[in-house]
Amino acid sequence: MSNVNFHGIIPAIAVPFNRDFSIDEPELRRFARWLAQQKGITALMTNGHTGEVFSLTPRERAEVTRITADAVKDICPVISSIVCEGISEAKEHVAMAKEAGAQALDVMPPHHWLRFGFKPEHCIDYFTAIGEASGLPLIAHIYPAWTRASFPSVLLAELAKLPYVSAFKIGTREMNKYARDLKAIREVDASKALLTCHDEYLLASMVQGIDGALVGFASLVPGLIYDLLQAVKKGDLKEAMKVQALIDPLKDAVYGAGEPTGEAHGRMKSAMARAGILRSDTVRPPTHSPSVAELKAIDAALLNAGLLKKNAA
Repeated sequence: MSNVNFHGIIPAIAVPFNRDFSIDEPELRRFARWLAQQKGITALMTNGHTGEVFSLTPRERAEVTRITADAVKDICPVISSIVCEGISEAKEHVAMAKEAGAQALDVMPPHHWLRFGFKPEHCIDYFTAIGEASGLPLIAHIYPAWTRASFPSVLLAELAKLPYVSAFKIGTREMNKYARDLKAIREVDASKALLTCHDEYLLASMVQGIDGALVGFASLVPGLIYDLLQAVKKGDLKEAMKVQALIDPLKDAVYGAGEPTGEAHGRMKSAMARAGILRSDTVRPPTHSPSVAELKAIDAALLNAGLLKKNAA
């Protein structure tokens, strides 16, 4: 097993594209190195939803991991998401991710589970096959409670028993179930890392007792999210609320009143470009760039947080 520290901030990184929608390798290298050196970052994750994974081919996903892992090899490890429809395909993706330099894997539920649902044994078999094929630590990626791919708390407890599963990326987005999920995992194995992926309500999910955050939002505001986590861990609610107040306008400008979506990832990419973090906010179709009104809201939120004119060197 590789030595990945899951107790901290793990950004699910965005992928810069050229105007022809090809991967901008020099910019990805520069951005990954900048992000990896921000305070509190313990790893980077490629091929998440923020990385527009569904617009990437399998080879491109491996290429993003290869570029990122090489760029930050002297700074921090890289985790790659596995987004597949079955065990045979997953094994192929696992081999490519591992060869590309991934030191851990984030396992998303197969997309067809969202439509048809699944049996608990399907999930156990899927994680077991990926764990055995990779020999790498796995993160169980937990989808919102309202989806048919949501894992019941009792299933999360069974996943926590698997030696391959080292952490949980918990995006339950229903706070009663979220509390039950945390409790179910902790009771089975308290050593398994619990990571919030609730970009749109970080403070509310952090105070439930978690070990870190694995969020796309950390591509934009890694420092603020680290400060928030530290304030929560110190029990300084006043400071935590102060930091969250800086995050809220950005959260509203990027995510609105809802959960992360493809268009929200596009808005975040524009925010990153306007903050000087990325040199371009190009997104791959069918995702659209933000409207003029959305860009004005993003600029106002960045200005409020003191980020509008900052530049990543």
